[in-house]
Amino acid sequence: MIGSKELIRDINSHFILERILLDGPVSRAALAKKSGLAKATVSTIVLELLQKNLILEIGNDDTSMGRKPILLTFHAGCGHVLSLDVGAHTISAMTCNLRGQNCRLKLYPHQAGREEILPLLISIVKEQLQDLEETPFGLVGIGLGIHGTVDQNEVTFSPYAPYENLPFRQALEQAFQVPIYLENEANLSVIGEHTFCYHVPNLVGISIHTGIGTGIIIENTLYKGGNGNAGEFGHTVIEMDGRSCPCGNQGCLEQYASQRAILQQYRELPGKARASIDDFVAACSHQEAEALALLEDFVRYMSVGINNILNAFNPDVIVINSLFTSYFPEVLIHIQSRLKNRMRAHCRLVPSGLQDASILLGAACVCIRNFLGIEHLRLDLE
Repeated sequence: MIGSKELIRDINSHFILERILLDGPVSRAALAKKSGLAKATVSTIVLELLQKNLILEIGNDDTSMGRKPILLTFHAGCGHVLSLDVGAHTISAMTCNLRGQNCRLKLYPHQAGREEILPLLISIVKEQLQDLEETPFGLVGIGLGIHGTVDQNEVTFSPYAPYENLPFRQALEQAFQVPIYLENEANLSVIGEHTFCYHVPNLVGISIHTGIGTGIIIENTLYKGGNGNAGEFGHTVIEMDGRSCPCGNQGCLEQYASQRAILQQYRELPGKARASIDDFVAACSHQEAEALALLEDFVRYMSVGINNILNAFNPDVIVINSLFTSYFPEVLIHIQSRLKNRMRAHCRLVPSGLQDASILLGAACVCIRNFLGIEHLRLDLE
C-alpha cells in the first residue's frame, strides 16, 4: 500500500515534533540527522510547526565552528489540558500546560450520585476554565480517571460508585466542544509514572486506594486487554471462598489489602468505629499493636500478589502507589524481603514518584499525546 504525499508529510511532521519534544532544544541539522530526512524537508516541516505555534526558536547552539545553529524547543504554553480524578467521594481537578507544568490543583469533596455526577463535573470544569490564561490553542482536551474499568471511552464497571454506562464523554463534549478521554485510574497512574519518572520499556504500576488496580506497560505501550479489563489485580483471588467482592468473586485481594479494606478492619476494633485513615496512620506511627498487625497483613497479602505479577509479566520495574508505603517506606522493604521468586533479581520494586498526582498527570499525558498526534512522551517534573 503506497501512502499519499500528504500522509507521508503528516507522518514526518509528527515525527519531527516528537523529536523536538523529546530531544529539544535541538537544531534543524540535528533533527535531519536523527530522522534521516533531507535538510530541506526538515526546514519545511519546522517552518509549518513555527507557524502553528507548536514550537519556538530560542537562540543559538554553543559551537566553536561556523555559523551557530538556531535551537528549537516545544512551545509548552501553546495550550492547556484539564485532568479529573473522579472518585466516589472526591473529585480532584488539575490544569497544566502541554508539558505537564504550571499545575493548578483543587479538591472537591462530594456526595453526588448517579443523577448528580455529570452536572457536578460540568460545573467543576467551568470553574477551572475561568482561571486559564489565553493561549493559541486554549483547552485541547479533558482527561478523566475512573475508578473502575473503561472500554472505548465508556465506563463498563465501577464497583464503588454508580457510574456504569453514564455518558461522561458525550455530556462533556457537548458542554465544552473539546476531546474527552476516559481511562481507568490505574492505567493513567502508570502512564504518569512512565512519562515522568520511570522510563523503562516494561513497567507495572499498582495503585492501592479504595480498590487495587494495576496499570501495565509492555514495550512502552499500555496494555489494556481485549475489552479494557487487563490489570484488575485487585480482583485476583488469594483466599478460596473468602470475603465477597462486588466483582462477583470471593476472596479478592482488594478485600484484604486495599486502603478501604484495612480501614474497615481497623474500624471493627473496640472504640475505632469512626476512625479515619489518618487515625490508622497515626496508630501505626505510635506503634499500636492492632494497627501494626493490620499493616503486616497488608505486607503479607501484597507480597503474594506481587509474586504473581513477577511471574505473569516479568517487568523491569514495579511501582507501588499507596498511602501506606508513602508514610512508612519500610513497608516496601518488608514486601521486597518476602519476594522469593527467582524473577525478583530482574525487577526493581519502587515507590511512586508522583503519588496523589499520578492519575491527574497520566490523564494530562493522554490529552497531550492525542492533541499532538505523537506516540511517545517523556517529560521531566518541574
